[in-house]
Amino acid sequence: MHVSLIICTRDRCRQLVLCLEAMRHISFERPWELIIVDNGSTDDTAAVIQEFIGSTSIQAVYLFEPQPGKSTGLNTALRVAQGQILAFTDDDCYPAPDFLSRVWSAFDDPSVGYIGGRIVMHDPADHPIKIIEPTTRVTFPAGSFVCVGCVKGANMAFRRSVLLDIGGFDPLFGPGALFPSAEEAEAAGRASAMGWTGEYHPEVVVRHHYGPKPADATALWKEYAIGRGAYHMKLLLKCHQLLWFARSVYQLRWRYKSGGGAGLMWEMVGAAKYGYICLAQTFRNWLGQS
Repeated sequence: MHVSLIICTRDRCRQLVLCLEAMRHISFERPWELIIVDNGSTDDTAAVIQEFIGSTSIQAVYLFEPQPGKSTGLNTALRVAQGQILAFTDDDCYPAPDFLSRVWSAFDDPSVGYIGGRIVMHDPADHPIKIIEPTTRVTFPAGSFVCVGCVKGANMAFRRSVLLDIGGFDPLFGPGALFPSAEEAEAAGRASAMGWTGEYHPEVVVRHHYGPKPADATALWKEYAIGRGAYHMKLLLKCHQLLWFARSVYQLRWRYKSGGGAGLMWEMVGAAKYGYICLAQTFRNWLGQS
């Protein structure tokens, strides 16, 4: 199996119907599989997936993961995925017909361990917070700091061996988890620390039918800021990347200009929460050894 395309979904069967319809139009000359993880849905998601599997020639796998959290669902898919390359998109995205061909070509260089692609807006009325539209290729050198937003879960891919080596996605990060964002950058950051190069490929395209409007921006920025703060604190406390942490602190002034003081406040909340988790874990370990 050359590529596994993975989608994690929860209680969004209407969006999923349109997403799966886009899958029917993907053209790829090599063997591939589609893995759909139902992350504990209570709506008609299971029926939608089963109807799709019964009506398509695509090799598709349905997985049910009751434990909430997108990263938990992606890790469930990782355990069964057969592809050399694992591509990811969301249940509100429509990959281009050449999506998998472009993803496969992006890994021609054996030093590349992960990539991100271009995310264009499907509905002009949506908020552009999850959009990545640069048309120039970017390289993230091995051992470099991966900032939040450089790679996004709506359009990313990893070598399967890389994700296995880093232990998959951190269940503390991502939608449905304690820190509701930054799961992509956190995984890419660990891959970078292990010596893998990353790249942004603008020719790998998905359309994002996200939904939130400009009025929803405040809540979205809050979620992103909490996840970003926790990710940066993890760099310091768990990954022991002092220079990367220092760089994230140095960039605070630009984030202040774009998001204002409220964004920085929520970043500190995320950092403090992650610090508390590490402190509590250290204390429990100490009690267990004494």
